[in-house]
Amino acid sequence: MSRSIVRQSKFRHVFGQAVKAEQGYDDIRVSKVTWDSSFCAVNPKFLAVIVESSGGGAFLVLPLSKTGRVDKNYPLVIGHSGPVLDIDWCPHDDNILASCSEDCTAMVWQIPDHSLTRPLSDPIVVLEGHSKRVGIVTWHPTARNILLTAGSDNLIIIWNVGTGEPLISMDDHPDLIYSVSWNRNGSLFCTTCKDRRLRVCDPRKREVVATNFEEPIALLELDTSNGVLLPYYDADANMVYLCGKGDSSIRYFEITEEPPYVHYLSTFSSKEPQRGMGFMPKRGVDVTKCEIARLYKLLDKKCEPITMTVPRKSDLFQDDLYPDTAGPDPAMEPEEWLDGRDEDPILISMRDGYVPPKSRELKVAKKNVLDSRPTTRRSMSALDTNSLPLLERLLEEIQNLKATVLSQEKRICDLENKLSQYANGTA
Repeated sequence: MSRSIVRQSKFRHVFGQAVKAEQGYDDIRVSKVTWDSSFCAVNPKFLAVIVESSGGGAFLVLPLSKTGRVDKNYPLVIGHSGPVLDIDWCPHDDNILASCSEDCTAMVWQIPDHSLTRPLSDPIVVLEGHSKRVGIVTWHPTARNILLTAGSDNLIIIWNVGTGEPLISMDDHPDLIYSVSWNRNGSLFCTTCKDRRLRVCDPRKREVVATNFEEPIALLELDTSNGVLLPYYDADANMVYLCGKGDSSIRYFEITEEPPYVHYLSTFSSKEPQRGMGFMPKRGVDVTKCEIARLYKLLDKKCEPITMTVPRKSDLFQDDLYPDTAGPDPAMEPEEWLDGRDEDPILISMRDGYVPPKSRELKVAKKNVLDSRPTTRRSMSALDTNSLPLLERLLEEIQNLKATVLSQEKRICDLENKLSQYANGTA
């Protein structure tokens, strides 16, 4: 008499659950642009969502704690002259976010710790180098200030946002690039393309190092819609989450080194289809509730957090669920990476949870235009770096004056309203 052997795994019973209605984010005008990015990015401080905007592109940035209904007049991050197509938070600074747009540019933004009180229209740096719309933006996982962009000109550019300069360009793709993903130490990245080929690229050699993959080690057919799948790989738990745009399910799997390699765990389903999905970095999950992942599901007019939890009765920290994870500090400088150095992420313990640090200013030191060969049209003046402290003080003074003017305008409005009430005999 034979018995079936059940595979042992601490993630076999992981279950997904939507948060209570009041813990979601309502009345968000999610962008209706037909693009295959996730439209949503999240980190331990902020939720960012690409939204509808007249006269250009915009996205909404909310502190995670600002749940409930979003005021229709809540200030947006604006600056792109065309619709925003993709956004990505910097892994080494929770206040820095990159965006890209149909206007052929990428921009890097410094988000203040507090809620925005007025529209944010001044990026730290504008990155210009693509001749067509820029649809993908993604940060290097371990090197400071390294950002990759990919455009509809089939060009990939890697930038040092600390200087605003392009470091590497690759034009190895014959058709539209659908997605780009770095490996764990940022030595290689992988792309998918409209020509149905998967490519592994070595950016510092400026070459494709692998394309002709043979039979897959595992093949799963999913009963899903025609929408694009948004995958998320959790390197700590060796789990993959698959979310289809236009689908209403999140399927999750465990990856092992032994056949059959991919093990289906379960599916979280809800009534409404998702427009996009944001994935919280592991340092942002709640270890006191055995939460191993948190996903932010975009619907037509709201964002709904979904928690993935391992059922455990003990209140103690679960070491086996939370190996040391990638922290917020970069492992190397951009020059070191460009010279060929590779480093894995600097890990931190999750035993006491994670508290995001306060905002750190990202300084951009533009190189002198006379010291380099002519490139594309520059978005910043060619200034000697010795002038930067003075410029920073002037910019800070301008910001302070703007804040004072806004404060006085509000005070004048309040006084005018009171005067009107007295005149009408209602006060």
